[in-house]
Amino acid sequence: MPKPPPVLVDIKFNPEGVARVLKTAFADRGSINLADPTDRTRDLREAEYALLWKPDADLFTRAPNLKVIFSGGAGVDHIIGMDGLPEIPIVRFVDRSLTTRMSEWVVMQCLMHLRGQYAHDIHQRQRQWAKLIAPEAAEVTVGVMGLGILGLDAVAKLKVMGFNVIGWSRTRKEIAGVETFDAGEMDSFLGKTDILVGLLPLTPETTGFYDSGLFKKLRSNGALGRPVFINAGRGKSQVEADIASAILNGILGGASLDVFEVEPLGPDNPLWELENVFITPHDAAVSEENALFRHVEMQIARFERGEPLQFVVDRAVGY
Repeated sequence: MPKPPPVLVDIKFNPEGVARVLKTAFADRGSINLADPTDRTRDLREAEYALLWKPDADLFTRAPNLKVIFSGGAGVDHIIGMDGLPEIPIVRFVDRSLTTRMSEWVVMQCLMHLRGQYAHDIHQRQRQWAKLIAPEAAEVTVGVMGLGILGLDAVAKLKVMGFNVIGWSRTRKEIAGVETFDAGEMDSFLGKTDILVGLLPLTPETTGFYDSGLFKKLRSNGALGRPVFINAGRGKSQVEADIASAILNGILGGASLDVFEVEPLGPDNPLWELENVFITPHDAAVSEENALFRHVEMQIARFERGEPLQFVVDRAVGY
């Protein structure tokens, strides 16, 4: 029986880690790693499966016989809209570890804003013994925008911590014990929200979505005093100049950002120095290479047994 064609891999993150794991991944068929100089000019016409994160612009011309595309992360905005994208299934990366890590980050940020951690940090550096009286989590409403796999897990974890949690998605989701809102009810959702958590995918509709107009609709008289914006979805969904001005003007009381319009965040960006802003370098939930390749192996096996692929992207909505 002939050996099946190798999996094409074009991943623009952690090249050392990817190369290490590829030594043992896809044992039955092998791989073509475009980050490897010896593979860069290789004929790709034999490839049937491609694992991609921000792939080369000419990839689909070079690999015209693909049957399935696998994203190297939870998002697919780096693939959708590429020239020459074939009409074949695109599969998102869904992994328990990635989901758990994202929820850890979201809960941590909500708790830091709840308990005034930024002020505590300043007092510590100044050697000040300055007690703060924080509200209880139950007094604060966290509004989660985006109720996919990541959002649903974050909702569940935030509820365990005692927050009042509400959810918004383009089409309504039914979640036991959680008030949910759809696209037509956004203003009502925002008006009840003290801490806004953004976990939306990047689509044309969500580009530049978190702006000054949206921030002004958040609840401004809640237990925190001023609302807080937290984003770990996509950087191009936020208008960073509006975040900075909203904090300086007192519309927002703080922010936690893991994603940015341009990454890495430039050293002159005003967000670095704003009070009550926590910045992390897009590491809230990093794709772990072993889990990623196992996920692809499992989906290829399903596909070749004639079973339906899981986590297939709906191209009409972009996720």
